[in-house]
Amino acid sequence: MANLAKNLKGQLLLDGGKLAGSFFHHAVVLICEHNAEGALGLILNRASGNKVGEMVVADLPEELKEKSLFLGGPVQPAALSFLHSDAFLPNANVMSNLNVSHSLEALVDIGESFSSTQKVKVFSGYSGWSPGQLEAEMKTGAWLVHPASIELVFNDDPSLWKTILDLKGWKYKLMSQSPEDLSWN
Repeated sequence: MANLAKNLKGQLLLDGGKLAGSFFHHAVVLICEHNAEGALGLILNRASGNKVGEMVVADLPEELKEKSLFLGGPVQPAALSFLHSDAFLPNANVMSNLNVSHSLEALVDIGESFSSTQKVKVFSGYSGWSPGQLEAEMKTGAWLVHPASIELVFNDDPSLWKTILDLKGWKYKLMSQSPEDLSWN
């Protein structure tokens, strides 16, 4: 896999309608890393039902403790990841002005800094693919690709999958409006 057909870092993957019954059913995944060793992403539209402060033991500001904790994926559910955006992040590692980190110390530092344009989204677990696995899934049509934006990344609406499909045009809008079980039609 020395040559990646397309590097998906900074892109959104959407369930292409073939992932029913899996952890990724109706998921929107931000790909944070994609290289010859595999891929790492975070599911953006799966809230855990818990607040960050209920699950993360650290001296965090109340504003950060009150944020929803998201399920980034099925891999290492106790692992911490967070996305951080600001008006200008010169060393952003996912896309322009968007950084991913996995350090509790970095999350505490972000929480202590003040910026009116700062955004943070915290995750437990992540989504991971071994070398060639994501490419194979792409060939089967399991995933649709959509450009990521800061607005979509920090959209906390659980119906984000449907919202993005509706933006992609009539063919995908039909997919977003079809019932879970086609026998209901």
